[in-house]
Amino acid sequence: MTDQEHFQAIADAVVDGDTDLATEATQAALDADVDPLQVLNGGLMSGAEEVGKRFERGEYFLPELMLAGRALKAAMEVVKPPLLEKYSEGEGKVKGKVVAATVQTDIHDIGKNIVASMMTAAGFEVTDMGVDVPIKSIIDKAEELGAQIISLSALLTTSMPFMKDLIDLLVARGIRQKYVILVGGASVTEDWAKAIGADGTARNAAEAVKLARSKMNA
Repeated sequence: MTDQEHFQAIADAVVDGDTDLATEATQAALDADVDPLQVLNGGLMSGAEEVGKRFERGEYFLPELMLAGRALKAAMEVVKPPLLEKYSEGEGKVKGKVVAATVQTDIHDIGKNIVASMMTAAGFEVTDMGVDVPIKSIIDKAEELGAQIISLSALLTTSMPFMKDLIDLLVARGIRQKYVILVGGASVTEDWAKAIGADGTARNAAEAVKLARSKMNA
């Protein structure tokens, strides 16, 4: 199989929500010496993006989204070790601590999981709080861990206002300046990020890592 054929097989398995096939196709690509970052970007991210598009078009609903999420999560566990081995920048060189979460009322985690894995591979220490997380809990965890970055995800437009609520709560508590706030999701735009007072957004996981690095070095 060519690299592109491997990527297509992985993406199709994610789109179909087939956990066994997703893990098998991912392992097959790695066994064929395909670069793990390309497996992530060309296969898993491609499949996740297609799932997101189908959800937006009303072709996929919550059951399909959950199945795809499970398939993606299982495949991520396969690609994560070689990804970390090849792209982590050495022990003791943590770029910063990140608290990642999908905000309350939203249970979608595909994009968040990919970003969290990419940040981990890039040398960040990531604490993933999961989905439907209350904004106070996110802030409390960031305070507890001494994090520098809070990474928020929301797929539903009805959930996005909670991102602003979190930033407003940081301001009210007098600790907004302590954190870099990154926001993401299918409907999140640069204009939205700017309007709510976030520090930025990115089109994909690779750009999210670049953004996080640039903010840490600022």
